[in-house]
Amino acid sequence: MEATAAPFSSIVSSRQNFSSSSSSIRASSPASLFLSRNNNGNVNRKFKSPRSLSVRASSTSDSVVTLLDYGAGNVRSIRNALRHLGFSIKDVQTPGDILNADRLIFPGVGAFAPAMDVLNRTGMAEALCTYIENDRPFLGICLGLQLLFESSEENGPVKGLGVIPGIVGRFDSSAGIRVPHIGWNALQVRKDSEILDDVGNRHVYFVHSYRAIPSDENKDWISSTCNYGESFISSIRRGNVHAVQFHPEKSGEVGLSVLRRFLHPKLPATQKPMEGKASKLAKRVIACLDVRTNDNGDLVVTKGDQYDVREQSNENEVRNLGKPVDLAGQYYKDGADEISFLNITGFRDFPLGDLPMIQVLRHTSKNVFVPLTVGGGIRDFTDASGRYYSSLEVAAEYFRSGADKISIGSDAVYAAEEFIKSGVKTGKSSLEQISRVYGNQAVVVSIDPRRVYVNHPDDVPYKVIRVTNPGPNGEEYAWYQCTVSGGREGRPIGAFELAKAVEELGAGEILLNCIDCDGQGKGFDIDLVKLISDSVGIPVIASSGAGTPRHFSEVFEKTNASAALAAGIFHRKEVPIQSVKEHLQEERIEVRI
Repeated sequence: MEATAAPFSSIVSSRQNFSSSSSSIRASSPASLFLSRNNNGNVNRKFKSPRSLSVRASSTSDSVVTLLDYGAGNVRSIRNALRHLGFSIKDVQTPGDILNADRLIFPGVGAFAPAMDVLNRTGMAEALCTYIENDRPFLGICLGLQLLFESSEENGPVKGLGVIPGIVGRFDSSAGIRVPHIGWNALQVRKDSEILDDVGNRHVYFVHSYRAIPSDENKDWISSTCNYGESFISSIRRGNVHAVQFHPEKSGEVGLSVLRRFLHPKLPATQKPMEGKASKLAKRVIACLDVRTNDNGDLVVTKGDQYDVREQSNENEVRNLGKPVDLAGQYYKDGADEISFLNITGFRDFPLGDLPMIQVLRHTSKNVFVPLTVGGGIRDFTDASGRYYSSLEVAAEYFRSGADKISIGSDAVYAAEEFIKSGVKTGKSSLEQISRVYGNQAVVVSIDPRRVYVNHPDDVPYKVIRVTNPGPNGEEYAWYQCTVSGGREGRPIGAFELAKAVEELGAGEILLNCIDCDGQGKGFDIDLVKLISDSVGIPVIASSGAGTPRHFSEVFEKTNASAALAAGIFHRKEVPIQSVKEHLQEERIEVRI
């Protein structure tokens, strides 16, 4: 059984009170760090603390992992992965819990400054450093790696734990890469890494905007690097201390092997690691599940025809293509790189009261170890009793339930319209609030445009392009009008203008739909995808219209899309996910296998 004590996250400030705008550590923090260098260039760390900490013998059993959950983002996934591997979990509540741990995992998610603020205010920073200096078994994940460095430029500079020399900086988008770095990439293992022994030449999943760069000062720590515009540190190891920039709990069976190696360091080495051909960032194939209640009140996966989800029959019932949890589990086994849930009743129901969708996430994340995105109804809300819930609270509930990313639709359109009109970032929109606390890599904006043909580029005040296929009256030009409320209401903003605005407001990724192509099976709207993917510096997911494997290779060959999403062809078993990937490999497009 998992320890019943409340996690450390429950005794710190709530997520919505975190402020990532802090640029320095408060002087009153019990574990404020003062960094200096000795003559050899090594980091000296001095703690401002009224007490000294010591490591005591632990009575924890061999099947228990101590988890430091500081209270931001999706930690349920690592919990589920650990349980899947046969371990129970003890949550950190005090610095002493860190010092007494037999093995400690720190799955850092979110932004650097709020994490350091919590660690310093609670004395966890000092305990962490003491634990690591004593060469105790430690695994940091993502932000759990970055916090080990001296400082970060994220909303900073902000001081880190100072265990490893170096500064965490943002990827340089001027190098022609998209930031955040989202997706499945390859590792270059440098030395005996131990926990990477079973990875072989396979992809692992990254999602981050900041990274640490190899240097002469930290080279002895580095166990692997990854190439994304430049070489950055993807994992470190010194003795029993490990940390990885990627997410093993979201890297499928390969990632589970990394966790297994950490938890069982004495496992014999496998004679032949998992085979693969990973060499660079792979294109992603995403399965989307539109989820809603049918007329009988059951939660089902459905699929629209230009957003109409009802059968064309006398009964006019909601199209039922299966159960959400079952389908998500099957797509994971079939090789989907991500699973996206869209709660298409979200605009009518109160999100925090939408318990069935929360349960879908919780149950899916128990056995699906690839990223999960959820969208629908993520907005500020005041309930019937007058209680106000911020969009940050709504997102937090989804993250706690197993979501890795949240997708914002209509609310992002309104925020973009206001931003374009005023030119001012208020910081109050759901998009801005969530990206500020969890990082922009956790926020996807879903755009639902409809093609509007015009005779001349100057006919409308929006971005107009020459289309490949003329309109019904021979029009050679079109703009893409954005919609809200499930495509039912058009707005005075184009897809180009919306994409540029939401990138500025903090979106980390764009899910680009097309109402005209939805459910038609004739291919993605290449004109639209090219327009948007050429206009922004964040990843773009092409959606709507896939009918054959060739449609996937076409969108990757003709546009800068980072991923392609499909729904109906997978649900109806017309095209298996594996067939799509095999076709992409034949076309020399890198994918995860």
